[in-house]
Amino acid sequence: MPAWLFMWTLSFAIFLGLKWITWWQARDRIPHDSWRSLAYVAAWPGMNAENFLDSRRRTPVPGLQEWLWASLKTCLGILLLWSVARRIPAQQPLVQGWIALLGLVLLLHFGTFHLIALFWQTMGVDAEPIMSKPLLSKSLGEFWGKRWNLGFRQLAHDLIFRPLHRRTGAAIAGLLVFLASGLIHDLVISLPARGGYGLPTGYFLLQGVGVSLERSSLGRRLGMHTGPTAWIFMLVVIAAPVFWLFHPPFVLRVIVPFMHAIHAL
Repeated sequence: MPAWLFMWTLSFAIFLGLKWITWWQARDRIPHDSWRSLAYVAAWPGMNAENFLDSRRRTPVPGLQEWLWASLKTCLGILLLWSVARRIPAQQPLVQGWIALLGLVLLLHFGTFHLIALFWQTMGVDAEPIMSKPLLSKSLGEFWGKRWNLGFRQLAHDLIFRPLHRRTGAAIAGLLVFLASGLIHDLVISLPARGGYGLPTGYFLLQGVGVSLERSSLGRRLGMHTGPTAWIFMLVVIAAPVFWLFHPPFVLRVIVPFMHAIHAL
C-alpha cells in the first residue's frame, strides 16, 4: 500500500489496540452504560476510560467561547493544509510538508478533537480535551506531563509509569515512558518512510533526559524548573531537534504523497 496509507493503518491499529486495553481494564470497575463503551472506543480520541465511562461523573456544559475557539483552530488547520501549503513552490517539498504537518496537528489534535470533547461534555460525559493549552507551559515537565497529548500521557501513566515507578524509581520510570513514546513514533513514522530509523526514539529520549535534568538538584540550582531559564530550556529541547521527530524521509515519502492524495497539492 502507499506509504501514507501504511502510516494511517498502523496508527489506527495501535490506537484501537490501546483503546481496547484501557476499556478492558476499566469495564468492571466503573458503572457505565453500554453506549458509553462503544462511544469510548469508536468516537473519542482520549485514553482516560474511567472518567469517560463513569456515568456518575458530571461536567459543566461548555460555553460558546469554547466552541468558537475550537472551530477557529480547526479552520486554521484546514487553511494551512489546503491553501497555504500549495502556495509554496514545488521545489521546496520539505517546506510544503512541514506546513501540512502543522495544519494536520491543528486540524486534528487541537481543532477536531477539541470539538469532539465539547460535544461529549454537552452530553454530560467527562471528556477532557487532549491538548491543554501547551503554549502556556512554563517548563519542559509541565509541557509533557500536563498539557501535551493528555490521552497518551494518561495511557503511559497507567500502563508504564504506575506499575514501574516503585521498583525503578520515578526518574527511570519516566525515561521508560519517553522510550515507549519514541518507539511508537518510530513505528508509525520511520517504518512507513523506510528511513530515519531511531530518530523519533532519540527525540523522545532527549525529552526524558531534559525532564530529568530539569527536576534534578542541578536543574533546580540553575533555575530550569521555573522562570525565564525554564521557558528557554523547554523551547530549545522541544524545538531544536524536532527534525529528528518528523525527519525528511517521513515528510518527503509520506506527508507529501498524502497531500497529493487529499488534493492539498
